[in-house]
Amino acid sequence: MNSDHSNSGNGAITTALLLAAGKGSRLYPLTQNSPKCLTMVHEASILERLVINLKKQGFKRLVVVTGFQEKCIRDFLETRACGMEIEFIISPLYATTNNIYSLWMARDIINEPFLLIESDLVFDESLLDEMRSPDKIAVARMEPWLNGSTVTVNSSQNVKKFHTGIAEALDEIRYKTVNIYSFSLSSWHRITERLDKYISAGRVNDYYETVFAEMVADDSLDLKTVSFDSKRWYEIDTVADLAKAETLF
Repeated sequence: MNSDHSNSGNGAITTALLLAAGKGSRLYPLTQNSPKCLTMVHEASILERLVINLKKQGFKRLVVVTGFQEKCIRDFLETRACGMEIEFIISPLYATTNNIYSLWMARDIINEPFLLIESDLVFDESLLDEMRSPDKIAVARMEPWLNGSTVTVNSSQNVKKFHTGIAEALDEIRYKTVNIYSFSLSSWHRITERLDKYISAGRVNDYYETVFAEMVADDSLDLKTVSFDSKRWYEIDTVADLAKAETLF
């Protein structure tokens, strides 16, 4: 691996991995002929906002896992790379696999600490300030309109447990995962080992949170939470989400 892929002098992470292989079927018909990340949110696409944010934060390298309409993403990034080094991994099985498979596909191309991010998020650039050191997870206090994976935390604000599916009794404060993570190289090596086991067992349709949850439970992954509560962010899955994001941004 080239030495310029190592961290910059201040130890901040400078590589980002973007998972953008899915079809975004819940945003149909907007995603009929265009990938979800190129959906416009108030005059700029999700992807354009992301690239600008990463560049402002000093990121040097962006690795993108593509699948559906990959040429659209490639064409877009080739004109708007903002000086970042951009590399693509094409997932031929994007229609029949989930994000665990996309993450697994990056196991050989990334060999440094990195930021993992999903391609359906819009957020203020300042939210990445604390995500540039390794082994962090972005979270927000659970609200009635949020759904998906949640975590509970211990007194030092590290993840104690992942919760997926129907919430059990809410005896503890739950935090929603924002789908932005940072990993040290040692954590990444442990994650890829676990991913290998899942993929070889045919579990290509799981979410990567399943792996993270298992690793937190057996103490092989330690993640510190970074709160996104007071800042603007939105995850865009549906047309209703898009409408809300438009008003927010």
